[in-house]
Amino acid sequence: MNEMARRERPATYQDVLDAPPTMVAEIASGRLHLHPRPSARHSLAAVGLAGRLDDPFRFGRGGPGGWWLLIEPELHLGEDVLVPDLCGWRRERMPEFPDTAAIDLAPDWICEILSPRTRRFDTTEKRAIYGASGVAWLWHLDPEARTLEVFENRAGAWTLAATPADDDEVRCPPFEAIAFPLSALWAE
Repeated sequence: MNEMARRERPATYQDVLDAPPTMVAEIASGRLHLHPRPSARHSLAAVGLAGRLDDPFRFGRGGPGGWWLLIEPELHLGEDVLVPDLCGWRRERMPEFPDTAAIDLAPDWICEILSPRTRRFDTTEKRAIYGASGVAWLWHLDPEARTLEVFENRAGAWTLAATPADDDEVRCPPFEAIAFPLSALWAE
């Protein structure tokens, strides 16, 4: 199939499987999106945030427990195939941890770590799909701007709930049971 015909047809899961291994492949609204693997700064923020949340929210050490937390899972939300940077499900909604390559239950919380290459996609198309899929909380973490935007899904519309920056304390829903300095997620 020539490249023009490939662009005119809706993307399929086979397009995701055929993507180069150095790329993150996602399908949003029938279109294939390919992004390079995250930068080291991006990865450091992801690991830092996951580390802050894992013990208190997955294991209940220093927090309430009751969550499954994952880094870069493949989500199948209807026809869309998305790979958020981090996400989590309350165990009452997902009592059994899935033993599958992809998960089709929308998470309760998603965190996208913004980068110059993915910012537009993360803050527009992906945010709209997450809202329509019923994700309750969306965080946009920006290592370059040293900010966090916390959004709550209210009847399908995103409402900005918090905006910590620099060295502010993060005590934000749905993880307000703990606090940590936002600066703990940066390389500096």
